[in-house]
Amino acid sequence: MNAASALPVAVASDHGGLGLKGLVVARLQAWGHQVEDLGTQGTASVDYPDFAARLAAGVVAGRYRLGVLVCGTGIGMSIMANRFRGVRAAVCGSAYTARMARAHNDANVLCLGERVTGPGEAEDILRAFLDTPFEGGRHARRVEKLDGQA
Repeated sequence: MNAASALPVAVASDHGGLGLKGLVVARLQAWGHQVEDLGTQGTASVDYPDFAARLAAGVVAGRYRLGVLVCGTGIGMSIMANRFRGVRAAVCGSAYTARMARAHNDANVLCLGERVTGPGEAEDILRAFLDTPFEGGRHARRVEKLDGQA
């Protein structure tokens, strides 16, 4: 195991994603991943940009290997996370989109929507996201452009 793979996976949600976040944390831990839960911890209404920004900043700083954000649809979280250079957050609604986000876009943050994704599907998406490596090659040039390096 190299140093990068030893880094934790960060997970955060707003109140609308709290239930699915719990499932994500449990699965990650069961699969042997170190997890850092960045909140929220309760059902009181909170602002999703705060949680997305905390996670995205940690990914950019190299504190987390990958991140998972959960809100009602995943959209708001992804919009906020993608404001951070070096974050490639993808809303994924299927295992296929999760595989493509990792393989072709080197996505480093998975965004899920509790109101639109059931627990079984979310588990499949999470597994595909974690297990799929970036293909590099012709995709590397494109990812460099996403990160403003080309």
